[in-house]
This record gives sequence, C-alpha cells and structure tokens, in this order.
Amino acid sequence: MPTAKLRGLMRTTALESIHTQAGARLVPFAGWNMPVQYGPILDEARIVRSKAGLFDLGHMGRVNVHGPQAEDFLQKLQTNDASKIPPGRIRYSMILNEDGLTQDDILVYRNPKNDGFFLVINAGNTERDLEIMRTTAKDFECEVQDRTADTGMIAIQGPLSEQITQRLTASDLSELKYYAWMDTEICGQPMTISRTGYTGEDGFEVYVPAGHEADVWNAFLEVGGDDGLQPIGLGARDTLRHEAGMPLYGHEINETTNPLEAGLDFAVKFTHDFTGRAALEAVQQKGGTGRKLVGMTAASKRCPRQGYPIVHDGKDVGAVCSGSISPTLGTNIATAYVPDALAEPGTELQFRVREALEPCVVVPTPFYKRSR
Repeated sequence: MPTAKLRGLMRTTALESIHTQAGARLVPFAGWNMPVQYGPILDEARIVRSKAGLFDLGHMGRVNVHGPQAEDFLQKLQTNDASKIPPGRIRYSMILNEDGLTQDDILVYRNPKNDGFFLVINAGNTERDLEIMRTTAKDFECEVQDRTADTGMIAIQGPLSEQITQRLTASDLSELKYYAWMDTEICGQPMTISRTGYTGEDGFEVYVPAGHEADVWNAFLEVGGDDGLQPIGLGARDTLRHEAGMPLYGHEINETTNPLEAGLDFAVKFTHDFTGRAALEAVQQKGGTGRKLVGMTAASKRCPRQGYPIVHDGKDVGAVCSGSISPTLGTNIATAYVPDALAEPGTELQFRVREALEPCVVVPTPFYKRSR
C-alpha cells in the first residue's frame, strides 16, 4: 500500500487525516499538501528548542541505490566521498551540474549491512534528482529505486528526543552517533532510524514501512505527551533550520549557486570525478566567485524577507535569501550573498523594504548552536 496519495495534482502523506484532525493548517508545498502549522509558528519553534517536536517528513524523496557499482555511481553523482562512508553512517552532500551549480543538497546513507546506499532528497527536486540519477546510472552496474511512495518518514527533534524515542525501541539509542543510522524495531515492526535533523537540535528520523505511519506517529505522541511532545509544522521547521544556519534549497542554494560560495565546501571532496568538479576547481583557481553567503541580524521592527535588496553606500549589493524573526535570539535574522569585501562580521549594511532602508549587520553563522 503506497504511503503517498494523489489528490488532484497534489500529493498527500499517509498522515494527512491525522494532521487535519489535529487542527493543522495545510498548504501546498513542493507538490504536497503539508501541515505548515498547528498553532503559532514561533511557539512551535520554542517547543522544539525546549522540549521536543514531531514532524511528518513523508514528502521528502527517499531512494535506494544498490548493485556492484553503487559506490562508483555515487562518486560520479555527488560531491562527498562515498568510499569514506562507513556502514551505518551518513554524509551531507550536493548534486551539481557540469557548471558546478547546485541541483540539490542530499544525505547519503551507507546501509548498516553494507549492502547498498540510501539517499534522502528534497521534495521539490525529487523528480529532477531521479532523472539525473537514472541518467548517470546508465554508465554503472547499479539500480536506482524510488522508495518515496512505499515508505514514510517521521522525525522527532529537541532536547528530550532521545528519552522519548527510547521508550519505543529496545535498541540503545545512546550508542547511535550523530549522522548514523541502524536497523531496529519501532512499535514491534522492523524499521530503520537515523540521528540527523534539520533544526539544530538532537533528534531522530524513523523510516516507516507503508501502512504503519499512523501507528508510529500516535505512539510517539502517546509516550511523549507528558514531556510536552507536540506535532510541529513546516513553518517552525523553516525558522529552526534558519537559526541553525542550515541552507534551504530555493533560498540559500539553487541552480545559480555553487557550494563553495555557500560555505558548503566541507561537503565537497576533490578525491573523485564527480559531475561539476572541473568547474569548481576553476572557481578555486580564480579565488572564488567574488561573493559569499553571510548571516545578518536586524534590530528593526521590520523583518528582512526573501528577495529584499541588500544595500551598501546607496547601491544594491545583494538580496535576502531567507529572513525571519528568531524566537530563540529575540531578533530578526537573515542570510544573503554579498561581495567578499562586505562579508566580514561587523560590516554594517541595509535592507530595503519598499522605499525604506533598515539597518542590519553581518554576523557569524550559525545564529544558534545548541549546547552539547
């Protein structure tokens, strides 16, 4: 039984009716009907920072890669070094085109049993990514299998995530390292669980066989209710990832940006012949593109929003990629690409709202980093 359904041209996850019953506001997102909020977005973000929140991530693309040349295929497909990923570990990576421009950012999992790989990709890029994968795979002895429709994906994030999730599995979660995953049982069913996240907090993702999503979702809320666990929408998720300095495709990264200027060079290993390598090496030899992605804060009553021009000495020098009110910091935060000369923390800039100019200042990112 597929976990994703079609309603007109909009896809829905297996949990849509549960979200509706919980009073969620559902909106179109990347071709899916998804919960943007259950209550005030800033309150939901604070719940994740202080307790724990539950997320339906059924819209994210999920792909299996296996076969004798699966690793060789991944070395061509993406920028990180797949040969260095141990069994049961995960790496952040990028898919580029030949010009070195970002087609997507992805997570690459090597299976715990070392019998293949698993990829998590952005919902809005799933079809394009699959086309790129299948085209690339023609040169390798491997199989690319789209698992989006027959698995669910549920995440829990927040400082109480481990103690809540531990109640649903006999596996010792304290042994599961950050950016690792393992086979386990949840609600008496074989599943896999990873420890990554997109909020800046500790947390886990459960990959659920189709037909069991509601059981897992409800079990989490039941065992975590006394700890304050609540369902959280995509609005708060966006605020949380922004505070944590994590890029969002279509905002900080897209097909006009490369990972070097975006500060994502840690995910690029020039040890293998990935698509776009020559273009990135040319950028390196030139000393960069002349611009960098920076963080900014603004004390203004007006919040910098995506697309607002960034101004210096009366001239437009960039545009806001993401902007939001930070419930954790109590101020406005934003990201933007600016010329190298203006990228130093402490540089004073402005953003334009209609005809008004509002002050902002370049600051280091991430804006928020949890205590460990």
